[in-house]
Amino acid sequence: MRTTLVINPKGGSGKTTIAVNLAAGLAADGIPTALMDYDPQRSSLTWLASRAPHAPRIHAANAAPAKFGQLRSFGMHVPPATRHLVIDSPAAASGVLVHEMVERAHCVLVPVVPSVIDIRATESFINGLLAIPKVRAGAVCVGIVANKVRVSMPTYQPFLHFLETLQVRLVARLLDSDMYLRAAESGSGIFEMDPGETFAERRQFTPIVEWVRGESAHIHEELHEVRQIRRVSF
Repeated sequence: MRTTLVINPKGGSGKTTIAVNLAAGLAADGIPTALMDYDPQRSSLTWLASRAPHAPRIHAANAAPAKFGQLRSFGMHVPPATRHLVIDSPAAASGVLVHEMVERAHCVLVPVVPSVIDIRATESFINGLLAIPKVRAGAVCVGIVANKVRVSMPTYQPFLHFLETLQVRLVARLLDSDMYLRAAESGSGIFEMDPGETFAERRQFTPIVEWVRGESAHIHEELHEVRQIRRVSF
């Protein structure tokens, strides 16, 4: 079983959006998938509960702090047949909790909104992440996802400098799109929606799926392309 941890202590970076769409994409490919939610708000598990009965099955695992009288280990159970576990981390995760989640992981995705405030809030966390022995030894791969990128600002020098300084790989660049909101509201992922409506989102997200599956040997050219994302009104 491979495990992907999606983490950034900074709120609003899009952790849950990436975690649920990754899980949905893996499940749509026929991979037995589980989604583990460490957040007490249970955003990922709420999304799972709203999925249609005919949707590809994704096992739900609750890793949030246990309530009185409950066993946390019971909720964290992952079926033996699972081939990919996606972990959605809580905001403000730190210390022992970060180490616990990283110990389970084969790769770590850190979504970052390319703004000065988000970059500064994330930089010290990534430095600490890279210092964890398992990461430092190369047993865990760390990648960045530039999330909620605006079409009007496809390249952002402070963000590029941030990547160069840390020498962390940019896995994907996701432009801001209302399609992720539509997917969340319907309990589906972009890979399960109409391909004609989600072509751009699928193309941008595919490098993430390939990277966590160990299938991506190089940075895709589309990371450097800018494509207009159609906004959706409800």
